[in-house]
Amino acid sequence: MRIAVNTRLLLKGKLEGIGWFTYQTLEKIVRNHPEHEFFFFFDRPYDPQFIFAPNVTPVVVHPQARHPILFYIWFEWSLPFMLRKYKIDLFLSPDSYLSLATKVPTCLVIHDLAFEHYPEHFVLSHRMYWRHFSPLFAKKATRIATVSTFSKNDISERYGIDKSKIDLVYNGAHDEYKPLDNTTREAVKQQYADGCEYFVFAGALHPRKNIVNLLKAFVIFKKRQHTNMKLVIAGRLAWKYEEVEQMKASMPFKEDVKWVGYMNVDELSKVIGSAYALVYASLFEGFGIPILEALECGVPAIVSNTSSMPEVAGDAALLVDPNDANDIADKMHLLYKDEALRKKLISNAQEQIKKFDWARSAENLWESMMKCLK
Repeated sequence: MRIAVNTRLLLKGKLEGIGWFTYQTLEKIVRNHPEHEFFFFFDRPYDPQFIFAPNVTPVVVHPQARHPILFYIWFEWSLPFMLRKYKIDLFLSPDSYLSLATKVPTCLVIHDLAFEHYPEHFVLSHRMYWRHFSPLFAKKATRIATVSTFSKNDISERYGIDKSKIDLVYNGAHDEYKPLDNTTREAVKQQYADGCEYFVFAGALHPRKNIVNLLKAFVIFKKRQHTNMKLVIAGRLAWKYEEVEQMKASMPFKEDVKWVGYMNVDELSKVIGSAYALVYASLFEGFGIPILEALECGVPAIVSNTSSMPEVAGDAALLVDPNDANDIADKMHLLYKDEALRKKLISNAQEQIKKFDWARSAENLWESMMKCLK
C-alpha cells in the first residue's frame, strides 16, 4: 500500500506539540510496517533525521504553506496533484488540515478546536480560514483521530460529527522525560535558577498559555511567602505576546523569573525534571503534553481545571481556575508548604503515566488509518 503523510511540521529544532505527535507516531508506524511505502510530503527542504526508514520517500511539495492563501494552494491544488502522481491509497494528515479536492481516503488528526473557543487569541486571517474550513475538513475526513476524550466530545458536538467516526489517540512523552538524580537536579538549578528551587512552565508563549496570569500569581506567591523560589519559563515567543513583554519589564520580583527560550528535548527534560513543580495554567488545551512530561519526571503539577487538562493530570496535580491569579498563587503556596501533599502527587503520577505511551499511540493511529480503508 502507498501511504502519503502531511509532514509540514517536521521542522528541525522547532518541534512542538503537533510536531512531536507527528514525529513520535510516524517514526514507529513506518518501522512497524516495512511492507508499505510511505511518502512524506514536506513544504520545504527537509532534514534527513525525519526519513525514519528505507520505506519512506520524501517529497517537497510547493509552495511553503504558512499563510491561509498558501494553505489553500498547497492542500487544494498541489496536494491532489501529488496524490495522483504517486498513486496514493491512503492519506494521513496529523495537523488538522486536509484536501477537499481528493477522493483518497483520509485520516485527519484534529488536536483541538482552540480557535473556536478563543478566537481573539489568533490573527484574523488564520482564524477566518480555520473557522470556515475546519468544519468542512471534519466532515470530509474518512476518519478523525484526536488526542483526548475532551477533544473528541468537542469535535462531535461543535461540528455534528458522529463519535463513532472519531478515534482516541493519546499523546505520549519523549523517553528523555524521566526522574533525575540529585546531582543532575542540583546542576540544573545552578545553571538556570541561581541554585534555587523553582516552578517551571514550558510551552510556546501566546495568549492561550495564560502567561500573564502565571506571572501575576508568582508575584502574589512571592509577596506572601518570603522565599528565594524562582519561576523558569521555557518556550519561544509565538504570537500576540506584547502583554507578556510588558509584564516582564514592569513586574515586581522580575529578577526571580528566568526566561530560557526554546529548548531542545535533551535540555528541556532536565529543566522540567529538576523543577519543584510544573505550573501550567493554560486557558485551553487539546491535551497539554508538558503536563505529562512533568509527571514522567516525577514532578507534581498545578494545572487548569478546563478542557483536557484534568483528564491528562488525573490525581497527580492540583487544579486551578486559570482566570484567577489568586487561585493559582494559592495552589503554589499550598504545594510549597505541604511536603506530604507534594509527595502524594508524585506517587499518584506513577499510576497516571501508565495511561500514556507513544508506542500505544502509534498503534492506535495505525488502527484509525486502517479503518479508512474498510
